[in-house]
Amino acid sequence: MEIELGKPVEFLLAEDNPGDVRLTKEALRDSKVHNNLNVVSDGVEALAFLRREGKYASAPRPDVVLLDLNLPKKDGREVLAEIKSDPSLKRIPVVIITSSEAEQDILRTYDLHANCYVTKPVDLDQFIKVIQSIENFWLTIVKLPSTSDD
Repeated sequence: MEIELGKPVEFLLAEDNPGDVRLTKEALRDSKVHNNLNVVSDGVEALAFLRREGKYASAPRPDVVLLDLNLPKKDGREVLAEIKSDPSLKRIPVVIITSSEAEQDILRTYDLHANCYVTKPVDLDQFIKVIQSIENFWLTIVKLPSTSDD
């Protein structure tokens, strides 16, 4: 991904826990990379945002999706399956960030083509470090596809 000067890196966080949303915002606020965090609180909203439907018609295309598994309305596994089966969305990296350490969740999400699986630490400082590590990895180390809508 070529990061244009002045253009923020777009994150979509699909998370229903207000505390985790606040911590993610805090972690990204201290970032060295100019970024924009968009937040949705359920799976239906996440897909509407990604597909630019309804109130999200002018939503930016995310460079990276941070997806919780345990979302209301449509859980993260269903959201992930829909993202990865949609030709216009499947190249967007999806980072599963969840409290589940269950082996079946890990296997299932990789079967659905998650790009990585991260377990949320309980410790607040560790949570912030994990978010910053995700950002550092996906935005400074990994080469991402162009954000064009093809």
